[in-house]
Amino acid sequence: QMQLVESGGGLVQAGGSLRLSCAASGGTVSNYNMGWFRQAPGKEREFVAAIYWRGGITPVADSVKGRFTISRDNAKNTVYLQMNSLKPDDTAVYYCAATLSGRLVAGREYDYWGQGTQVTVSS
Repeated sequence: QMQLVESGGGLVQAGGSLRLSCAASGGTVSNYNMGWFRQAPGKEREFVAAIYWRGGITPVADSVKGRFTISRDNAKNTVYLQMNSLKPDDTAVYYCAATLSGRLVAGREYDYWGQGTQVTVSS
């Protein structure tokens, strides 16, 4: 069974940057569609960004467009989320996930999930 482990979260000032990593085992990220989601206290889980296993398509949420970039390193079997120009509203637990489905903005379509990593952006 595929396992995903997020890392790279922490505390950062507004306007700063973080890079989240999602290391996979038991599966190859190049064979899956990979996504990042986040959930803030009192709010529902929301889609952040995704990358198709083939074609290089990377849909992103409007709220992070131009600031966040998803990428994949097949040699390291790892997916990344580069987060720039961070805002306090970006504070949330960030999760990575894997799916064979093409409906990447829907969390219910994902088969495997990491445990999440906390991102806190101070003002």
